[in-house]
Amino acid sequence: MPNASLSPGVYVEELPSGTRTIQAVATAITAFVGRTPMGAEEPTLVDSYSAYASSFGGLDPACTMRLVVRDFFTNGGRQAVILRLFKPSTAAGARDRALIVLPNLVLVAASRGSWANALRVRIEPSALAADLFTLSVCHTPTGEVEVFPNLSVKEGPRRVDRVLASQSSLLRVETAMPASAMPAAHAAAGPGAALWADDTLSTPVSADHAAQDSEPLDLAAYLGDEAARTGLHALGRTKLFNLLCIPPDTVGGDTAPEVYRAALDICVQRRAMLIVDAPAAWQSPDDATDATHGLPCLGIEDVRARNAALYFPRLAGGSEPNASTMGSRAACGAIAGLMARTDAARGVWKAPAGTEATLRGVQGPALSLNDAQNGLLNRLGVNCLRRFPTIGTVAWGARTLRGADPLADEYKYIPVRRMALHIEESLYRGLQWVVFEANGEPLWAQIRLAVGGYLQALFTQGAFQGRSPKDAYFVRCDLGTTTDNDIALGLVNIHIGFAPLKPAEFVILKVQTKAGQAQG
Repeated sequence: MPNASLSPGVYVEELPSGTRTIQAVATAITAFVGRTPMGAEEPTLVDSYSAYASSFGGLDPACTMRLVVRDFFTNGGRQAVILRLFKPSTAAGARDRALIVLPNLVLVAASRGSWANALRVRIEPSALAADLFTLSVCHTPTGEVEVFPNLSVKEGPRRVDRVLASQSSLLRVETAMPASAMPAAHAAAGPGAALWADDTLSTPVSADHAAQDSEPLDLAAYLGDEAARTGLHALGRTKLFNLLCIPPDTVGGDTAPEVYRAALDICVQRRAMLIVDAPAAWQSPDDATDATHGLPCLGIEDVRARNAALYFPRLAGGSEPNASTMGSRAACGAIAGLMARTDAARGVWKAPAGTEATLRGVQGPALSLNDAQNGLLNRLGVNCLRRFPTIGTVAWGARTLRGADPLADEYKYIPVRRMALHIEESLYRGLQWVVFEANGEPLWAQIRLAVGGYLQALFTQGAFQGRSPKDAYFVRCDLGTTTDNDIALGLVNIHIGFAPLKPAEFVILKVQTKAGQAQG
């Protein structure tokens, strides 16, 4: 309300504009689900391969995650959400977390797996006070060292369990010690002694307290429990992801169709795309239609398949990229990185395919395809990876798994589907302020203004067809979309339409010769 005017003069009052903006969400945050040597078992955002290797380990050749994550960042990916799954060993007496037992203090590895068997811990008394000590830990294979000075067992900000929980990536306190009992320091160790100069001054993980790695993941490990948010359902703890990759658990293996179907349900709920790797048994284009292991066996055939895309063949080299090794590996990480690179350069509405869609850091596809084979698979909604002279390995298809010609689905193409998902997610997040506002024309006008401004920004970037905004999109929110009954029920209906850009799959050249002029 304006201030009361008690005396003559000029009064200034700031009024709200009534306009709200809708922020476009990211388009290529990619979630990776699978087994890693170490790391937290909750969705963790990393922005480089070195950050991934530091948090989840990059040394175990049995884990395929490192390959697809490296392919992702090599091909232009910028943000990855890593979800580590772990299946404990069923062997008698097996332990999944390594312990280091010191006098009056028991420490445990920060994450499960045998990586922690190489930890060594050292306790030194502090020169500052008798009730303080320094704890040092070293992971010998990587040389990573953490030093925590002036720790205490007494209540306070430097209490050892609190400091390790908030600052250490290697250790936690397993058993709290009595407040009166200091952890015993090594007798030969003292202030100023060279750290790790003598292994006799540090405590290793004993054989009795060593940990085992995860068993190969089974169906239960992937599917988890929805109520407990385990397995794939742990993705519910991440704010946003746009692409989902589930590489095979073992080199040369397959991701089970049941896992893909469960993941696709999550992608539909979260407005994300699932990138599906072709089964290892597909050794020719004819295998895609095989009744035993072809496309029908994946069980991704209904409208949910709009949120999935399959690529064939796999990439050559079952081990390190650029190594002359036999076998093949999953292409999902490289494809996700390619999509991220295309989004950054051209926009989510550009098909991640064509001569610009080269795959970096790969030997090439595991199988060479010709044009006729490519055409057969394209009509089935399978995207091909091809190698062309001077260009390299490229994605030569941009269809969803609803992209088979007989289906004539409106979301036949990947960029059209991803564009729709991008708009849906941006508006879902950008219109939260509407809830509990007065449901009438003033609110509807604000909605039209906010949504129209968002779509206009996309139009100016070239995201839609049409020469003018009226040809490119529309926003309706009025008495025609929201009836009196809707208002009574507390509903606001917003109708949005856009004219998507569809990729030019087939470029037809019509050449005509000009008849010669008759000589006069």
